[in-house]
Amino acid sequence: MSPHREPPGRLFIGGAWTEPDDGHYEVIDPATEEVVGQAPEASRAQVYAAASAASAAFPAWSRTVPEERAAILDRAADLIQRDAAAHAGVARAETGATAATALGMQVAVAAARFRRYARGALEPVETGLPPQVNPAGPMGRAGVFGALAVRQPVGVVTCVTSYNNPWANAAGKVAPALAMGNTVVVKPAPQDPLSVYRMAAVLAEAGVPPGVVNVVTGSSPAAGEAAVDAPEVDMVSFTGSTAVGQRIAEVCGRGMKRQLMELGGKGAAVVFDDADLDAAVRGIGTTFSFYSGQICTAPTRVIVQRAVHDRLVEKLRTYAGYLKVGDPGAPDTVVGPVISAAHRDRVESYVELGRKEGARLVAGGDRPSYDKGFYVAPALFAHCTNEMRVVREEIFGPVVVVVPFDGGEEEAVALANDSDYGLIDYVWSADVARAFRVARRLRAGGVGVNTVGRNMEAPFGGFKKSGVGRDVGSYALHAYSETQAIVWSG
Repeated sequence: MSPHREPPGRLFIGGAWTEPDDGHYEVIDPATEEVVGQAPEASRAQVYAAASAASAAFPAWSRTVPEERAAILDRAADLIQRDAAAHAGVARAETGATAATALGMQVAVAAARFRRYARGALEPVETGLPPQVNPAGPMGRAGVFGALAVRQPVGVVTCVTSYNNPWANAAGKVAPALAMGNTVVVKPAPQDPLSVYRMAAVLAEAGVPPGVVNVVTGSSPAAGEAAVDAPEVDMVSFTGSTAVGQRIAEVCGRGMKRQLMELGGKGAAVVFDDADLDAAVRGIGTTFSFYSGQICTAPTRVIVQRAVHDRLVEKLRTYAGYLKVGDPGAPDTVVGPVISAAHRDRVESYVELGRKEGARLVAGGDRPSYDKGFYVAPALFAHCTNEMRVVREEIFGPVVVVVPFDGGEEEAVALANDSDYGLIDYVWSADVARAFRVARRLRAGGVGVNTVGRNMEAPFGGFKKSGVGRDVGSYALHAYSETQAIVWSG
């Protein structure tokens, strides 16, 4: 069968579509609860075979000239754009994302990332260092010593992707890894793997040699565990929960494997009393409106100065009330379902917990009266305290909690930093000097000042339990590199 087609229900190993050893499992549309497709169940032996195929392909791929790798990644971007509507349809069906999000934030972002790392393949990998004059000694004769720092590919990289954005998240790992000359084993989240198999077919059509990209799936943790502990794997790039990331890190530590971890978040949005509240509401409201809050960068934890607490809460309540919850295929839908029945139940349990803890539920949190689908109405809690579990724990759903503070910068910073997480925080204030001053003190890998927008060349990653390492832009090329020193005597 042609590697340029994506047959249903098969693994992609060593450039061939392969029947799974352990059968198939159903992929469910979160909006309709209907079966979208059958995903293959890889055995541990098949995952190991994928790692072996990647290892066998590494020597030749790592020696390809950068221009060749760039051309392949560019073609992949073209091919993704060629069939964007079909790709977006599958992504919408298996993730529950709205049609606009599936096309504009999943498929289109994936194409942009392949395009970006086609350029990235051409970025210099050598940095000249100042010469050093060494006197004669135990190490040899006197001389002038030159040096280069050279970035080399790591080897075989296992890419474990999250369920909230199968196209963009996978592309954000695979594209820079390939650009640097690595080979990959991709283990998608079990909930929405079909998009990643489509990406594998795109890469095969673009000219990626057999074994350079491999995709394996499974409904249980077993396939992911094998993809991490396979002996040929040199690095693991993981996006997902902190708990799973900690288990992966233990395995990587035993094998001295490199790690790139983008883990949980509980983004603090610090709102001062001079802030443009409407702008703050539009930013914070993305927790409700963007992929039903299933996004680790969401500003879910609002820390607001007491003087504007009630006004901000009322504006957020009004904002949430305007959002249409329902069929993600409808053009006017803003909030679609969460990924699964189990996750809906988890989000609802946190809403009930918030009530018990004494937070005031201002809006939402109930289950919309649809016959099918895993829906949760956007929930807003006010008058929260930092000790509440709904404030401290990542819910990963359309739930915003509001914590008031009475003091100034010191109290705001202390409350924001009183968290196990530190991925992206936010500051809203009309005093830009204060906003930047506070931003520098926040223990987070990124801070948005009066915006939730991203600069896609800026480093991305977390402090504390939100992750290890940085990617995006050229930082991703460094993340998928080993640095080698070459020294010579002049």
